[in-house]
Amino acid sequence: MGKAMFDRQLVKGHMVKHLYKHILGWPIMFNDLKDIDEEYYNSLKGLKDMGADVEYVGVDFTVMEETMGVKRTVELVPCGADIDVTEDNLPEYIEACLKYRMLGRYEDQLNELLLGFFDVIPEPLLTIFDFQELELLMCGLPEIDMEDWQQNTEYSGEYDREGPNHEVCVWFWEIVTEYDHEMKARLLQFVTGT
Repeated sequence: MGKAMFDRQLVKGHMVKHLYKHILGWPIMFNDLKDIDEEYYNSLKGLKDMGADVEYVGVDFTVMEETMGVKRTVELVPCGADIDVTEDNLPEYIEACLKYRMLGRYEDQLNELLLGFFDVIPEPLLTIFDFQELELLMCGLPEIDMEDWQQNTEYSGEYDREGPNHEVCVWFWEIVTEYDHEMKARLLQFVTGT
């Protein structure tokens, strides 16, 4: 990837958002987990919402991992099997789960990826980019499905009743459809923040 970037060649596949953050040395946040495993994210979030009742779930500081059909228990912290999750230590449990799921599972592979990348592109040169700009630099503009965008747009205010059939919304979509690829991507990033 670093060589492709150095040679100004686009990488065909897009990586998950948190890998760009790893490359830039940005912190990984709890919401980043939602991008790779929404069910797991919702489970952890559900534990947060349980309050004091979390103690009755019977969770400890371990996770079950299956690799090629072989299951094994991974301790998230030293002696994790002996530590029950309580309301008091729930934040530490969630942080340990996040670190393991986003880094610990493939720490060796990630370290090799970063070492190879930084062999070609020095890390200080990347400090001017955010993770979205790095993705754009490495992979180019993604293809934007206008039909999907229109179908998944939520309207509010006076546009709520008529939605995409409101005269102003029809005009908006006519203009956006005429935009070039870059302008569509900029608009989409502006309105969604992604």
